[in-house]
Amino acid sequence: MPKVVMYTTAICPYCMRAKQLLSRKGVEYEELRIEGDRERMRQMIQRSQRNTVPQIFIDDFHVGGYDDMAEMDAMGELDSLLGLEPTNGPDIIT
Repeated sequence: MPKVVMYTTAICPYCMRAKQLLSRKGVEYEELRIEGDRERMRQMIQRSQRNTVPQIFIDDFHVGGYDDMAEMDAMGELDSLLGLEPTNGPDIIT
């Protein structure tokens, strides 16, 4: 299964949605909290070219944020990236 890394903060509602979506799919992920860690924040910005959270990576592929991941799920593209069998429909949290 691919390695999923997610840069987050504790109070971000989109981070919580992203974690819930991945958990529902049974996908393990590494959560890297950036609040109070300037070096980790610099790393996230350098990798993603974005300064908002969450920033989600599947192996070396930059998914983007929660909205990007939810769109990929709705289009049926997320499961294959995660190495999962396709499902009948998206696992979007609104």
